[in-house]
Amino acid sequence: MSGSKLRQRKKIPKNAKDSRVDEQETPPEFDIDFGKYATFLLPPILLALAVTYYLYPQIFIDAFQSYMGLSDVEMSRVVKGPAISVEITADTMKRDAVVRAFQHSWSAYERDAMGDDEYHPISHKGTNLTAAGGIGYTVVDSIDTMLLMGLHQEYSRAREWVATKMSFDRNATFNTFEVIPTFFTRCGLLSAYHLSGNDTVYLEKAVELADRMIPVFNTPSGLPLTNINLALREGAIDPNWPEFVSSAEVATLQLELRYLSVLTGNSIYWEKGEAVMRRLKSSLLPHGLASIFLNWQTGEFVLSAMRLGSRADSYYEYLLKQYIQTNHTEDFYRNMYSDAMTAVHKHLIKKSVNSNMVYTSELVPEAAPDGRTTWRLTPKQDHLVCFFGGSLLLGATTAGALVRPVSIPPRPEELSEAGQRDWKTGNDLIKTCMDTHSTSTGLAPEIAHFRIASDGMGDDAMYPSDWYIKGAHIKPGELPPYDSRYMLRPETVESLFIAYRLTGNEKYRYWAWEIFEAIELHCRVETGGYATIINVDEVPSQKEDKMETFMLSETLKYLYLIFTDASVVPLDKYVFNTEAHPLPIFDTPPDLLS
Repeated sequence: MSGSKLRQRKKIPKNAKDSRVDEQETPPEFDIDFGKYATFLLPPILLALAVTYYLYPQIFIDAFQSYMGLSDVEMSRVVKGPAISVEITADTMKRDAVVRAFQHSWSAYERDAMGDDEYHPISHKGTNLTAAGGIGYTVVDSIDTMLLMGLHQEYSRAREWVATKMSFDRNATFNTFEVIPTFFTRCGLLSAYHLSGNDTVYLEKAVELADRMIPVFNTPSGLPLTNINLALREGAIDPNWPEFVSSAEVATLQLELRYLSVLTGNSIYWEKGEAVMRRLKSSLLPHGLASIFLNWQTGEFVLSAMRLGSRADSYYEYLLKQYIQTNHTEDFYRNMYSDAMTAVHKHLIKKSVNSNMVYTSELVPEAAPDGRTTWRLTPKQDHLVCFFGGSLLLGATTAGALVRPVSIPPRPEELSEAGQRDWKTGNDLIKTCMDTHSTSTGLAPEIAHFRIASDGMGDDAMYPSDWYIKGAHIKPGELPPYDSRYMLRPETVESLFIAYRLTGNEKYRYWAWEIFEAIELHCRVETGGYATIINVDEVPSQKEDKMETFMLSETLKYLYLIFTDASVVPLDKYVFNTEAHPLPIFDTPPDLLS
């Protein structure tokens, strides 16, 4: 670990109350006519402000800097400098260390489990997601990372496996959401096709898979079913939720389907994805938030939780990215995104009681005794939500920009009012996500709960000041709660990558390196690979025998890109899908634009 000391948090005692509070009604406004006072007071106030700004401009500069979350260096560029960008050069030492970490992982997988869907680094074994066999999730998930890192030998062997051994003829059900974002872009197919210079083996495999999966859209609403049998080419319901599909599942297929139509000229893929988005637009409730479930037969949202975490996260992510993908030409998606961000700020963005730490909450429906539905505001943030800080920054400089391109970092006059709001909230959320790394290991838990005024904890020093891991106070020998684990997730480093590219502020590289060092110290398996740890507040940490595929496709990729120069996958030329696979931004063929 680096020399910086980690803040040591006191664990919450097991008898503490759950953090929960009902959403409060807006208090009535006082009926006071301020207009008659404005005529007399406004001119002298404006004159005083103008004189103060003339004599002491730094007061206003400091206030704006604090509000926008910009560093001194960034503010000097915003206020004084005419330059529209900063030079981002590679940090070769750190970049190459990340490459070695990837090789440490891939070599173990290739040695022990080549072709299997998942890898278990402690037992040196691979497993598949179905009894009928796997389809090479880890291989396909890793190829574009190899291409970006210049690992030619590893890439050559992975390509050979795709060309000669990959098979989709599996008589078993696979999750639609996992298969489409994975195989259409996770370097094995569409992104690999682009990054490899149009190697047709990837496009042929992508078309075969797409044609096997199109039947999932054959529903009364046009929403895709949760599962697909690739051999039988039949959609299947989720047995746990037979009537429902999730918002994230149905709205996180479009980037991949649209690009496949552009490459092949076959509009069927584009049309299926677009029909889903138009159905969602027509079904949105007045508040503008998407609940996590829809009825796949009617296409309507059903009464369920509203949040930015699991089952909803990439719905919001893809509203923005569909607008970016077609070179900012589809106002349909910009408007949907802008409306959604206004709703998120109104209902889900909150601040902790002590440090005013910005976080995202959840709204959970509950039945009141009189039969009405009430909404419980739950101060709970998944690690998954840490993508959102970077997403807000990206949205501020695209959907929220008044000019193109914006400066790096953006000048305030280049952003709309909503863009400035999103820029500030994005910075604040990144700071919060970094604070959740203030654990004994320097790694963030799967779920963080935040203090609220009504949680019954009071101001006693034995309680955490802002956030805590629920149930972390355990007896010796007890298994830590699920909330406390770190699964090698990429969301925080994803936001750090975007923030660094949009600002050039070195603090984001510093934070990313701290996370990388923590992963190396606590998650590395010496015989090869990296493992989940089950309690981020325990040292030495206990490892779970599983390396998620996103370690290779997302976590290490974003860490690598943070330390490269800005010419590697520039944000004005590419859009990343939800699994961190870069797709080129394109001008839409007129016959595909609806």
